[in-house]
Amino acid sequence: MNGAQHILEAFHRHNISTVFGYPGGCIMPLYDALVDDVGVEHVLCRHEQACALAADGFARASGEIGVCIATSGPGATNLITGVANAYMDSTPLLVITGQVPSGLIGTDAFQETDILGMTLGIVKHSYLVDDAEALPAIMEEAIALAQSGRPGPVWIDIPKDTLLAEVATPSPVTAQEAEANCPDITRAMTLLRTAKRPLLYSGGGVSLARAEESFRAFANASSLPGVVTLKGIGNPGKHNPHNLGMLGMHGSRAANKAVDECDLLFVVGARLDDRATGKLNTFAPNARLIHIDADNAELNKLRPADLAIRGDLDRILAAFTDALAAEPLAISDWQKQCKTWYTTGGFQAADNEEALAPIAGPAFIRQLSRIAPDDTIIACDVGQHQMWVAQHYEFDHPRHHLTSGGLGTMGFGLPAAIGAQFADRNSTVINVTGDGSFMMNAQELATIRRYNLPLKLIILDNQCLGMVRQQQELFYNNRESHINLDDNPDFVAMARAFDIPALFIERTDQIRRGIETILAYDGPMLLHVAISREENVWPIVKPGGSNKEMIDETRRTNTNAKEQVA
Repeated sequence: MNGAQHILEAFHRHNISTVFGYPGGCIMPLYDALVDDVGVEHVLCRHEQACALAADGFARASGEIGVCIATSGPGATNLITGVANAYMDSTPLLVITGQVPSGLIGTDAFQETDILGMTLGIVKHSYLVDDAEALPAIMEEAIALAQSGRPGPVWIDIPKDTLLAEVATPSPVTAQEAEANCPDITRAMTLLRTAKRPLLYSGGGVSLARAEESFRAFANASSLPGVVTLKGIGNPGKHNPHNLGMLGMHGSRAANKAVDECDLLFVVGARLDDRATGKLNTFAPNARLIHIDADNAELNKLRPADLAIRGDLDRILAAFTDALAAEPLAISDWQKQCKTWYTTGGFQAADNEEALAPIAGPAFIRQLSRIAPDDTIIACDVGQHQMWVAQHYEFDHPRHHLTSGGLGTMGFGLPAAIGAQFADRNSTVINVTGDGSFMMNAQELATIRRYNLPLKLIILDNQCLGMVRQQQELFYNNRESHINLDDNPDFVAMARAFDIPALFIERTDQIRRGIETILAYDGPMLLHVAISREENVWPIVKPGGSNKEMIDETRRTNTNAKEQVA
């Protein structure tokens, strides 16, 4: 077999049956090999960035590795944003690119770029395969590395002559991760039992570790009030009575209040991101910190932990659950206090029942949450709609909520939804997007149509970059700068040009009919939803500010309007 055929052989060994890519000159030997391989479904996206983001969405929804493929030069550079997105959110990704023939590397050949040099900061590891005989072993190592420990993208750059070279067939050796022992939790249990106001804080590491069941068992056994990060939404499930919701810049008042008042913060699979903590030296000022994570680099990185525990989250959480089974925590007063905060400072709100009223973003999302099936996957883009989904949609599982957390990539949602739909053709998958984000990868409507994916697309259209406009209003003395999108195309006509049916709604009494119509339709469909340009996400913490200083609609202020913020 040649090098390209060895790549496909590795896919088969690891049950990789779906890949996302876009062909070109230097990757052409791999595409030639695909002609004869019916066991690998190749999804042709319409832009390389979308290939990477679709592979990311596939991985998040399935829990398996995502694979994207492109050619050298612009093909490879177009992947970079999607790969950076996967790196920031620890998504397991295998990235394969063609490279100019070995003898031309370093000569500024046609479509040559130093892609390894350009991507060093956004991958777990990368390879330039200059020896064809090494390719099978590299494939094995790369696939294992992308999924082990803290997952992430691994990039393999392969010169065209390496793809074409004949390679002896070796006996594949699959790397096996050593069995890890569970760390001693004795001291952690002592801290937990002596705390009067302990709080559970969980992030995206729970689902990355596939520790959802053990996390819920621990949450139920401990009955700890809990908060979640943006990527931790869904960890406790839909019906956990102690969940206070998301914390941070757009978190609930209840969640941020509980963090401020707790005396022990029990952190599981979270990295204390600045959007969650706000001003770090004011975050959880009265609390000791127990930090549990698979990645040693996250422990003591931003805030020293009183006790840092590195290891497999599944085993560690199971050990805590067993320890608590014999003697539950006595924290009823703290539970009642948190419940009181939640009833007055959660995201509960009454919807406007006036039939002809304009559609409010949060009210629309609440109705969507009530109508959509419990196992619906929501893929968001970035902006106000993303925060409304995080605040008001009730997720039953973290893999049902696909969102660009660390990088904040506009244009993520549509290709991620495509990837999620390929992960499970029978799932209900909805891309909730804004008019700005939708236009970033709108060409992928062609991918939806090509594969007749039953995706549902919802555009919340305020004809501006809403989140930027909101911060300009609140923190820049309402000096709007280049945020108008009032020349948007007719999104209904645009969808229909791709042979995708579409509806437009603009009144409150049209919400239920619009949602039910797209969900009932047997195929892809778009719902264009007009919302007010002036609508804001509440509450909000000024970037770089303390979470204690949340601003809501009744407390909006321009006191610091002239102060420039990050």
